[in-house]
Amino acid sequence: MATGTIDSGVEQIGWAAGTVWHKLDEEGPLSFAKLVKEVDFPRDTVMQALGWLAREEKIRIEETGRGRVVSRY
Repeated sequence: MATGTIDSGVEQIGWAAGTVWHKLDEEGPLSFAKLVKEVDFPRDTVMQALGWLAREEKIRIEETGRGRVVSRY
């Protein structure tokens, strides 16, 4: 198994998590769709970054009538 590829992927998710964290600090709560548009990472990477931040209990994800909104704790 090529660990360089895995490490690179994990590193990219970590960078995306930091970018998402700072974007939420600047903008406040954002919908998933708006957040993906606002950061310069592929949608899948942003979703993985959100999972990372959620696991660390750094974000809150709320269901709304129109979708999901993410905000910092």
